Amino acid sequence: MVAVLQTSDIDLWSDEVLLDPYPVFTELREQAAAVRLEKNDVWVLTRYQEIREALGNWEAFSSTAVAFNPDMNGALIGTSLATDPPQHEALRSALTENLSPRALRKLKASIDQKADDLVAGVVERGSFDAISDLARELPLQVVLDLIGVQGDVRDKILDWGAAAFNVLGPMNERTAQNFPLAGELFHWATTLQREELVEGSMGRAIFDAGHRGEIPAANCGKIVHQYVAAGLDTTIAAIGNAIAAFGANPDQYELLRQDASLIPAAFNETLRYEALMHAQGRGTTKDVDVDGTIIPAGSQVALLFCAGNRDPRHYQDPDTFLVERNPIDHLSFGYGVHGCAGQGLARLEAFAVLDALRRRVKAFTVGEGVRKINNSSRGLDSLPVLEVVPA
Repeated sequence: MVAVLQTSDIDLWSDEVLLDPYPVFTELREQAAAVRLEKNDVWVLTRYQEIREALGNWEAFSSTAVAFNPDMNGALIGTSLATDPPQHEALRSALTENLSPRALRKLKASIDQKADDLVAGVVERGSFDAISDLARELPLQVVLDLIGVQGDVRDKILDWGAAAFNVLGPMNERTAQNFPLAGELFHWATTLQREELVEGSMGRAIFDAGHRGEIPAANCGKIVHQYVAAGLDTTIAAIGNAIAAFGANPDQYELLRQDASLIPAAFNETLRYEALMHAQGRGTTKDVDVDGTIIPAGSQVALLFCAGNRDPRHYQDPDTFLVERNPIDHLSFGYGVHGCAGQGLARLEAFAVLDALRRRVKAFTVGEGVRKINNSSRGLDSLPVLEVVPA
């Protein structure tokens, strides 16, 4: 039996929904697996199983519509983010060569030391802001050192990274305001010269490979662009969200503190509990049946990772943060051919912070956090840590 078409007048990108999407996502998820949002001219997939199936079915759900406005989808042509197989493989290979497990193993000691130094510094102060002093600072140091960025560009990268996620949204006021900043990032990356990057850095290695003809020289700047655009904002959000979750659940922090082997599980639970992306776009290449509802060919689709990650059909007690759950199948890093290319690096950074906190901090108290409003990424703008009890 064909399902009755479900529609909603919810604005997926209103300030209210971006600040707290979970009541709306619960409503949509219980309404149907696929709901048409009339105000946004978008179909949303709301349940875990249907989202995961869509992520794995690139033939029907194309990444050529990964953004929710045509200008950005046009700008992303030729990038691995917005390209389907078979072209996708070569682009992704160039992007991930320096993010392989072997390459990342060489970075672990340095990242661990950076994280430990940062945590030691904030613990000594006794109070700090978990976002500006820790969650932003570590990824900024790591990514910029990896790319080999020098000079005043380092001061612009954070704003560029946030803008790169804002412009993935629909053509609302936030998108329009951030296009100039996102354009600055694109211009910088695509006009970058190998001599501007530190010798021995990953960024310099990419340009060296282009110079040797191993990858197209025109792709080098685009690869650096993706490291900056994708490698900062979501990692910052993940680390900040982890600290916020542990601040709100001290019993779960105590479990982590007593057992270092829970760090990977704790990070997986953080990613399930608070997805990194508000919505990710896809375009249907043909009529698609989603739990009895037919989404027509040529439709813009939004995959609601937050809704899927808290789907009670898949996770028991989904609104509770439980570090021993270890939801390795969460949706936050995607799935299939477009699974997050930088997730290994993000894990290294988050694991390093959680381990340093576990070793150095017996307990901590957080104040009220301020959520950052962004069309795509879900993170905090500030999170005061009011009191720290050193271990």
